[in-house]
Amino acid sequence: MYGVVLAAGRGTRMRPLTDRRPKPLLPVGDRPLLARVLDAAAAVVDAFVVVTGYRGADIREAIGDSYRGRPVHFVEQADPQGTAHAVGQAAPVVDERFVVLNGDVLVDPSLPRALADAGGTAVAATEVADPRSYGVVSTAPDGTLAGIVEKPADPPTSLANVGCYAFEPDVFEYIDRTPVSDRGEYEITTTLARLLDDGRPVSVASYDGTWLDVGRPWELLTATETVLDTLEETRLEGTVEPNVQVHGPVVVEPGARLRSGTYVDGPAVIRSGADVGPNAYVRGATVVGPDARVGNAVEVKNTVVMRDASVGHQSYVGDSVLGRGVNFGAGTNVANLRHDDASVRLTVKDTRVDTGRRKLGAIVGDGAKTGINTSINAGVRLGVGERTAPGAVVSRDRMNE
Repeated sequence: MYGVVLAAGRGTRMRPLTDRRPKPLLPVGDRPLLARVLDAAAAVVDAFVVVTGYRGADIREAIGDSYRGRPVHFVEQADPQGTAHAVGQAAPVVDERFVVLNGDVLVDPSLPRALADAGGTAVAATEVADPRSYGVVSTAPDGTLAGIVEKPADPPTSLANVGCYAFEPDVFEYIDRTPVSDRGEYEITTTLARLLDDGRPVSVASYDGTWLDVGRPWELLTATETVLDTLEETRLEGTVEPNVQVHGPVVVEPGARLRSGTYVDGPAVIRSGADVGPNAYVRGATVVGPDARVGNAVEVKNTVVMRDASVGHQSYVGDSVLGRGVNFGAGTNVANLRHDDASVRLTVKDTRVDTGRRKLGAIVGDGAKTGINTSINAGVRLGVGERTAPGAVVSRDRMNE
C-alpha cells in the first residue's frame, strides 16, 4: 500500500512563517509536521508519494529518498488546482491501493490504520459537536457513504469529513473525469460523488483521535501543546550545569546546554545546540530549537523558538512563534493578553480573525530583529527580516507584502 501525502500548498494563512519554508516543514516538537504525518502512516504503507509544489526542493531535501525504511517518491503539482488534481499527480507512481493524507494535519496512527483496514475506497469521518463548518458525511443504512455536503446550515449528521481517504488505482480514471467545482477547483469530494453515482461502495472509516489542521499561526502552538502533552519522562542528555532546576517532563537533547540558575518547568524540549541561561525561566509547552539562544534572565513561556533564533537578556516572550534566525534585543517584551480579557485576534489573509485563544503573543518571521526595549502587542505579526528601533512599541503588524 502507498501513502500519498499532499504537501504542495503555499500556506498563505500561516504567513509570515511560510514566507521562507513550506508549511509542512514547520516544526512541531522535535520534528517537522510532515515527518509526523509520515510517522503516523509508516506502519500501514510500503512506500510514500509526496506531492510537492511551493518550495518543493526544501521538502525533498528535508525528507530524502527514504523515510523509516520506506522509499519516498516525489511528484510535483506545479499549478495547484484542488485536491483531486493533487491526488492525480500520483498516478504515474501508484499502481495499488493507497491512502491519502494531508501534509499539514496532525493525526494519530489509528487514522491511516482505520483507512487501511476499511478495504476498497474509504473516507475517514469523526464526530464533532458543531459540523456546520465542515464537510458533513451522510451514511446509508449499511453504514457506507451516502454523500458529503459542504458546510450545511442544517447538517444531516454530526460526522465531519477528516479529509483523508483510501482509494484503488482506478480512481485516477474518475479524477480525469472530475469537473471543475463552483470554486474553480478539481475537488476529491466531487470524485467521490462520481464513484457513488456509478454504484461504487465507499466505506466510512470511523476515527476519534487527534485531528488538528495546522493552517494558521496559533494552530502551530496548539499542535506543539498537543505533542508535548504526550511527553512522559525527563531526558537530560545535554549539558546541565549546577544549580539548574528541571521539573519534567523535559527533554534536553545531546549538545544542548542549560546554564546555571536556569529553571525549566515542562513540558519542554531543548533541541541540540540550544543554549539556555544563565538564570533563564522556560515554562509551558515550549520548544527551544536547534542552535537557538535564550539568554540571561529571559522568560520564555509556551513558545516555539526556531533554529538559530536568539532572545537577548532580560526579555519576556509568551505564547509566541519566533522564526529561524530571529534576534530579540535585550529587554524585548511580548504582550500575550488583552486588557479586556477577550480572546486575541490576528490578521489572516487581510482579515482579522478571532483565534479563540485568551493568550497569544507575537508571530515573527525568519530573520526579524528588534532593538533593545522593544514592546510588541498581543497578536502582532512581524514579517521576514523586519526591524524595530530601540524602544519601539509595535501595536500593529509589520509585514513584507
